[in-house]
Amino acid sequence: MDFLSEDILNYCNKITSEDTILEELERETNYKILMPRMLSGKIVGQLLRFISFVKKPERILEVGTYTGYSSICLAHGLRHGGKLDTIEINEELEHIIKKYFKKSGLESKINLLIGNAMEIVPTLKHNYDLIFIDGDKKNYCNYYEMAVNKLNKGGCIIIDNVLWSGKVLVESPKKDVETNEIKKLNLLVRNDQRVKNTLLPIRDGVMLCELL
Repeated sequence: MDFLSEDILNYCNKITSEDTILEELERETNYKILMPRMLSGKIVGQLLRFISFVKKPERILEVGTYTGYSSICLAHGLRHGGKLDTIEINEELEHIIKKYFKKSGLESKINLLIGNAMEIVPTLKHNYDLIFIDGDKKNYCNYYEMAVNKLNKGGCIIIDNVLWSGKVLVESPKKDVETNEIKKLNLLVRNDQRVKNTLLPIRDGVMLCELL
């Protein structure tokens, strides 16, 4: 999923800020958790943190917590009294998620929901100022539509992995459901008159959408 040279990426990582809790979480994820590449990582994480600080959202929704790295980054920008709702389908990750939410000092600002986002999101009573989508790729278009309907005017949707290791550039077989769904999503967003969008070639591709 890396499009720049290893030397450039290493330099960017070296120069980019990070706190010790996130460094510890990344190490533990790499040592103990299946598919550690799913973790947002320093550069995307700090981008999320920066956007959250600029937006100063009252409420954030995250689809796909994984081990909680991106949740912590996003929660840093919440305004006073704000709340982040984050949804993770894998209940086996709950222990490490809660462990690092507590270590970060942001535990009271984050509401962890374990279960299927397709079932949980429609039950949520709030609208959101910022929504981050990083769940299962086969439901990306569904998540996007749900996000638009849950977003306050002027709010922002951020979607991860929209370049999908470059697979969006080549023809993919019908059985490759995830790649085809991401291609479909990118076109859906580009043609959606409800939003203004930018696709950033950062790590595996980050889509930014502003609701008009």
